[in-house]
Amino acid sequence: MFRSYFKWLILLVLPTWVFVSFSLSQLLMTDIFWLLSALNAPLVGLNPVILNTSLAALLYTVTLIIVVSVPWLVKKYRTSWADIGFTRLMSWADILITPVGLIMYLILSSILILLMTTLFPWIDVNQVQDTGFSNLGQRYEYILAFLTLVVIAPVAEEAIFRGYLYGKLKKFVPIWVAILATSLLFGFIHGAWNLAIDTFALSIILCILRESTGSIWSSILLHMAKNSIAFYVLFINPLLLAIIVG
Repeated sequence: MFRSYFKWLILLVLPTWVFVSFSLSQLLMTDIFWLLSALNAPLVGLNPVILNTSLAALLYTVTLIIVVSVPWLVKKYRTSWADIGFTRLMSWADILITPVGLIMYLILSSILILLMTTLFPWIDVNQVQDTGFSNLGQRYEYILAFLTLVVIAPVAEEAIFRGYLYGKLKKFVPIWVAILATSLLFGFIHGAWNLAIDTFALSIILCILRESTGSIWSSILLHMAKNSIAFYVLFINPLLLAIIVG
């Protein structure tokens, strides 16, 4: 009885812990920024693209440290590389399955958005995510934005969500429940309804890839591919976005 209760308690505790870790990291970044401003650090003159890239890298790093280290310090709950999903090196199978995952994600996302907008017509499907990058002009700014959105974010988010969270949850609850809980939280943290639905669909496929391949490499590759498409539409060919939205 107690063991069964504990398993389902984990379903509440782990997603909450990941969300709290993200919130603590953001709060810490805000405090650091405030402290530097109070010390008259020359932040105003710093290129916003460089600043956003640095903050994103620091935010994900701190979040991972909090998520993994605090349970170990408090209760000696270890998290290994295998727990996160780095069980082996990347293989050709991981690369070849990525396009299949991309097609599955696009189909699932389209179906869910159509369903949800039919049930809830007030959902704005044209709302664009605020990436933190705007008015890119120099080549290095595009490179830094690409590095942040297409490399840093996918690797870090896969390690946290499909790695730590899903990897821990599936040890205690049925796989489909772990997939659903992970995807709900992943969608929730992305804010706007249309983005939440889309990232929920993405997370479903990412979890399936992690489960079917035994690692998170294919999940990372699919996440990178999805963000690469978004990067192209938002920053390289924004006219395409106007056509899609309009």
